[in-house]
Amino acid sequence: MAIWQRDMTLTELNQLGRGNLAETLGIVFTAINEETLEATLPVDSRTRQPFGLLHGGASVALAETLGSVAGYLCTTGEERIVGLEINASHLRPVREGEVRGVCYALHLGRNHQRWQIDIFDPRQRLCCSVRLTTAVLSVRGKE
Repeated sequence: MAIWQRDMTLTELNQLGRGNLAETLGIVFTAINEETLEATLPVDSRTRQPFGLLHGGASVALAETLGSVAGYLCTTGEERIVGLEINASHLRPVREGEVRGVCYALHLGRNHQRWQIDIFDPRQRLCCSVRLTTAVLSVRGKE
């Protein structure tokens, strides 16, 4: 059974990234399954650090984008998601190609969520492991 509470297509998910960091970095949502959300990130001049490797911050941006959007998909109505904490372990350098992030829930609570995002290099080897904690915010009525 799917964990998602909102019904959105990949096209709609990619439209969420227009005009913000996701578009700037070239993040593209590529798959939504019953319990996972996937996106890719190119390894190019936008995402490399000065020594030619994928920048750790770019990997973290991919992970937070995946986790935040996945979190949003698990909410209803006017609820919104914000990141509280992120921890990334960079395991393998990537010099070129495209990395793929796979996001799945570790905990889906009423007020907090915990996401695991695994990022794979072009040879499908794990290059970064990320844990993201998010808060679920309810929009209060105007006073």
